[in-house]
Amino acid sequence: MIRLEGVTKTYLTGAGAVHALRDVDLEVRAGEFVAIMGQSGSGKSTLMNILGCLDRPTSGTYRLDGRDVGRLPDSVRAKLRGAAFGFVFQSYNLLPRMSALEQVELPLIYQRVPNRRHLAAEALVRVGLADRAHHQPTQLSGGQQQRVAIARSLVVNPRLILADEPTGALDTKTGQEVMQLLTDLVDQRGITVVLVTHEQSVADFARRTLRMRDGMIVEDVVRPSLRAVSG
Repeated sequence: MIRLEGVTKTYLTGAGAVHALRDVDLEVRAGEFVAIMGQSGSGKSTLMNILGCLDRPTSGTYRLDGRDVGRLPDSVRAKLRGAAFGFVFQSYNLLPRMSALEQVELPLIYQRVPNRRHLAAEALVRVGLADRAHHQPTQLSGGQQQRVAIARSLVVNPRLILADEPTGALDTKTGQEVMQLLTDLVDQRGITVVLVTHEQSVADFARRTLRMRDGMIVEDVVRPSLRAVSG
């Protein structure tokens, strides 16, 4: 599904060139659950932004389903983001005066999808928030707000969910519940999930963990499935 070949990202600053990514090669198959770990400045957020078509590589290629998306026009990339990707952030990014149902409906409004309200309600059911559809963010717990954000990412039927520190603002128990929800999306719906985290307990939910340092992937570990272990 995802193939990066020789991807480099360089920023020019007053102090000189900053190499955020250095010649990164990466393949992610459809239905994988991948965690990206690394210290601040290791390049993990830059990598996430490139995967989500929020930024472009300075050099190298990024192919999604065989299509070189790194060089597509901005308008095409924007449509691709809306149709293929779901985004989940640490800060939830909910609008303060809108209900949960309205928050989830937003991406469908931008895409002019019919029957939006029904689809948004279904997405809230999937994340266990049917009874909170008309609550505003101040009436929801942190975990519930993150579930709304996940429902908003699901409503477009994405092939890939990109999650940036999705449990960073949550307590341990609630964070585990959110991670289990993401795990279920992979196992039950075949959605590909790539997340950035600095917590090992969060990365342990993923089947595969990448560790980054100085803009490079220095470790790529696949955790054996339970079936493989038992067999």
